[in-house]
Amino acid sequence: MEKSENPLIKLQDLSHFLASGNLDDNMTQQAAMTAKIVGAQNCSIMLINDGEGEGLRMSICANHGLLPRAALKESIGRGEGIAGQVLVTGRSLLIEDIGKSAFSRMARRVDDPNKSLMSSPIRIEGKIVGVINVSGLERKGTFSDVDLHMLDVIALFIGKSIQVVQLQNILNSRFAQLALMQEVKGKLGSVAVYQNPDQVVKILAKSFFKEMSKAGFSSDQIVRAASEIIDQLCVNLQRHSKRVAREDTKK
Repeated sequence: MEKSENPLIKLQDLSHFLASGNLDDNMTQQAAMTAKIVGAQNCSIMLINDGEGEGLRMSICANHGLLPRAALKESIGRGEGIAGQVLVTGRSLLIEDIGKSAFSRMARRVDDPNKSLMSSPIRIEGKIVGVINVSGLERKGTFSDVDLHMLDVIALFIGKSIQVVQLQNILNSRFAQLALMQEVKGKLGSVAVYQNPDQVVKILAKSFFKEMSKAGFSSDQIVRAASEIIDQLCVNLQRHSKRVAREDTKK
């Protein structure tokens, strides 16, 4: 069986999703890789870049294949369109024929014979930060449940890759370097710790808590500091998406 027909073999390509690099490059590479893995002509990755709570909005930060210029500038909110539906429900969508679906009025190219598409939520620590969409099936027929499951797995890897890039940036700070050095000092397998993002996160969180406690901060104040870190993560994603949107507008 050829590689393009075997989902198990395709999973080998997912290892490339954690490659080093900046967020812009990673997103572009992942859009192209996703299209290849699921056999799609087009792929777009959307990240939340505006609003709070029920007013969250997202726009395209990377894409592969043909995409209308208007789509590059669009800001999608919760429940708006297919991607907005995925954002609000947190569930992936498989549409065999958009012309015969509840989203028929949203079809961009009515005459396009490829009417099947899929969308899946991108999560970081269980929280939805964006949506990945694919369309234009290269083979005959429509996307299948197997294709949708594959897209769900890819979305998980994309969320993890965003974490990895952000973690690499955090590791450039002196606080992080000192925290890691203190944790692994005198221990075997210290290199392995650096290569495990989840372990590094735990080390930094523990060090952060210890240092704030030593400084005399109360439990409530430490909780507020942790909440501020989460807020800053969201702001960082928003700034990234806005920067990409501005660059697309200049093209």
